[in-house]
Amino acid sequence: MNEKKIILASRIISMVTTPFYLPVLGLIFLFTFSYLSIFPTMYKLLMVLLFYLFSVLLPTYLIHVYSKYEGWTTKQLINRERRMVPYVISILCYFLGFYLLTLMNTPDFISVIFVVAIIIQVLCAAVNRWWKISIHSAGIGGVTGMVIAFSFILSFDPTWWLCMLLLIAGLVGTARMVLRQHSLAQIVCGYLIGLASGFIIVMVI
Repeated sequence: MNEKKIILASRIISMVTTPFYLPVLGLIFLFTFSYLSIFPTMYKLLMVLLFYLFSVLLPTYLIHVYSKYEGWTTKQLINRERRMVPYVISILCYFLGFYLLTLMNTPDFISVIFVVAIIIQVLCAAVNRWWKISIHSAGIGGVTGMVIAFSFILSFDPTWWLCMLLLIAGLVGTARMVLRQHSLAQIVCGYLIGLASGFIIVMVI
């Protein structure tokens, strides 16, 4: 019984911490700690909805349609050899969102979030050709890297946020191993790729 509860909890954690939420979390963070907090509420809501559309809703829907077209179940879709098309779909959706933000002349602090998400997806897709890396860990690693970078740029103490993100990262990694989706090495590697990408890209841009 306890084993079933642990598996159920792991599935819930994996679902809630899907890497598609990386851009949305990054945007909410910016609206909380940067000068963007002075923007009108309606503008911030519009940005959150736009991010949700292109980073969560659209890629999730298209991947679902693709898996149904191929006749694949969720377990079959997460097979390493079949993950490339979902990677491509999410990258294209992120790029479309980034392009729209560029047309709208949004601040660089906002558009850089999509850049981080795109780079992480591209790197993980490249590694996935030989090794099944954890995109979940890469996602939370990317958020952590961006928080550290923004703490330097915006001069604030990120301790509380980092503690929370490290706790979430531990839960995500544990959940993925409980579900036997990744090894510890795949989880750690994914996290480091996300961490480095989030930090370096924000600092450079």
